[in-house]
Amino acid sequence: MAIADAMIVDPVPGSEQLLHQRFHLAQPVDEDAPAGELSPGVQWAKTTYDDVDQLAETLKGVHTVLSFVTGPTDPTKTEQKSAQKVLIDASIKAGVKRFAPSEWAAAKFDHMFWYDFKDETRTYLAEVNREKKVIEYCLFQPGLFTNYLTYPFNSSKHVHLFETPINYHRRRALITEGREDAIFTLTTAQDFAKVVALAVEYEGEWPVIGGIKGATMTVGQIIALGEKLRGETFEVTRLKAEDLKAGVVEAPWLPWVDHPSIPEETIQAFSGAMLSGFLLGISAGNFEISDEWNRLLPDFRFTQPEDFLTTAWAAIDDGAKSVHTDY
Repeated sequence: MAIADAMIVDPVPGSEQLLHQRFHLAQPVDEDAPAGELSPGVQWAKTTYDDVDQLAETLKGVHTVLSFVTGPTDPTKTEQKSAQKVLIDASIKAGVKRFAPSEWAAAKFDHMFWYDFKDETRTYLAEVNREKKVIEYCLFQPGLFTNYLTYPFNSSKHVHLFETPINYHRRRALITEGREDAIFTLTTAQDFAKVVALAVEYEGEWPVIGGIKGATMTVGQIIALGEKLRGETFEVTRLKAEDLKAGVVEAPWLPWVDHPSIPEETIQAFSGAMLSGFLLGISAGNFEISDEWNRLLPDFRFTQPEDFLTTAWAAIDDGAKSVHTDY
């Protein structure tokens, strides 16, 4: 198995669940090896995402490729938009059996421009398999990681958390007016890792749509749970959908999407647009996830948000700086 990433900042979520299998960690040619020693069973390969032949050589003998490559947050920049197409072509040329594109989030991407490259990848995979199946693939979709609701306190060993419009720590939320009923699927990063590991071992054919449904909650229910756990009423700001669509964001604060793959200047320039896209995307049902892997793995028991967050915030309130970080 190979894990492909345009930039490895932390070990890939779920990698520890997969160490009993032989896999490669493939990074761009200009990236150095990950810091520290690699875990037993892991081989690191330095490669390129602009040469199909070279990448195919790296992937020879690999059964499954999991892609975590990122696309440009700024839609005017296209330098990484072709990376996954090259990776798909190289995987096919190398005889890879299974491919998981860089999804790992939403069911659809309405209004969320930073995910355009994911949509293009979906179209490309469908096209290369149109006349006959040349590579088996699955769009793994867990919704939003429950872990983001412990921000800024880490609640996973490998997920880099950033601020979202619902902030339990600051007891505040930004929502679309009249859409407290919008649906979120919440899945812990830990459960996601376990399901992906089981999916790699799964002997049947992968579903194209690979929903992983930890739990379903409305925006209003998520806020209510936060108020229960934090012991105070949240400051909730309701933004009009028509303003968000027009690019008018009159909010008392903006989530700081601090992520190593996004330059700080991009965060500053696009924070308002990203908030608009995220809120409109929630209202459009982007994070309402199907349950394909739940049905394929009926014995798997998902951690419920209230259980996970009750334990997490009790520990944080007692002074813990991180929780649930065993993996």
